[in-house]
Amino acid sequence: MSDLDLGPVWLTLRLAAVTVALLLLVGTPLAWWLAHTRTRIKPLIEALTALPLVLPPTVIGFYLLVLFAPAGMLGGPWLRLTGETLTFSFSGLVLASMIYSLPFVVQPLQGAFEAVGRAPLEAAAVLGARPLDAFFSVASPLALRGYITAIVLGFAHTLGEFGVVLMVGGNIPGRTRVISIAIYEQVETLNFAQAHVLSAGLLLFSFAVLVLVYTLNRRFPVQAT
Repeated sequence: MSDLDLGPVWLTLRLAAVTVALLLLVGTPLAWWLAHTRTRIKPLIEALTALPLVLPPTVIGFYLLVLFAPAGMLGGPWLRLTGETLTFSFSGLVLASMIYSLPFVVQPLQGAFEAVGRAPLEAAAVLGARPLDAFFSVASPLALRGYITAIVLGFAHTLGEFGVVLMVGGNIPGRTRVISIAIYEQVETLNFAQAHVLSAGLLLFSFAVLVLVYTLNRRFPVQAT
């Protein structure tokens, strides 16, 4: 096993870390809005957010490939701005992973914010706290379990991507060959020993992630009002 290429492992970990960090920035305000809005379009936004849960990854990957292409709606402006294509690039993988893993971050956060309720924020406002201060000092700590679940599930889900990353990124060593693609390649070449090593590692990690989520959910319950 000494010749096992760990490049896809490190690339996958990097992809998952960047994806989750960006999803927290995007998903937190979206989850907060969904938890408190009363607009009639809320079900529509929730459905759009949850689409990656029900759509086949290859369907998502195909439409992202069209959007990310040099002549596409997103790929064209990106190419003019950066001089690089979104397709078959790490940046493209990040954007695709954000879309694919979005519900795994937004839904736990939305549930946590709904459980926190409005009463703690109203109490903070009475004490003179501004809305942003109240969010960071009151709502976020009370929603800690939601953040933990979102980070862990978002990270783990990104690690296991296959269809989306294959459609958008292909199989370029050092750039887009993530661990799921590497496993598929090892199986294609009948190198079952290395496929076993990579698959077993991903299996054990996924199991550990689920154990961690359930354990932390017991230790850090959301404080409902």
